[in-house]
Amino acid sequence: QVQLVESGGGLVQAGVSLRLSCAASGRTFSSYHMAWFRQAPGKEREFVAHITRSGGRTYYADSVKGRFTISRDNAKNTVSLQMNSLKPEDTAVYYCAAAALITGYYSDYALYNYWGQGTQVTVSS
Repeated sequence: QVQLVESGGGLVQAGVSLRLSCAASGRTFSSYHMAWFRQAPGKEREFVAHITRSGGRTYYADSVKGRFTISRDNAKNTVSLQMNSLKPEDTAVYYCAAAALITGYYSDYALYNYWGQGTQVTVSS
């Protein structure tokens, strides 16, 4: 079992950067694919970024491509999301998620077994 705890959210102005972190418990962190999702008020949960077990491949939603970077440190059991050039439309609760096996499209939240509690990111214009 994996427990995930996000941190790093906050209230920022448009154009600045923010870095989210997710700390995972357990000794098998490197066996999980990791991802970030977000959910804005009144909207469905949305895929943001995915990183494979080794960190060798990353995938991004078109809306964040070129601005956000996902990374992981398997020695420290952490996954991070560097968010640059933030926009008001990035405002959401951001969730870290872990998947033991990706049997379909990596952006499908149903494939992820474990979720953190979320961290709020608010971007003002």
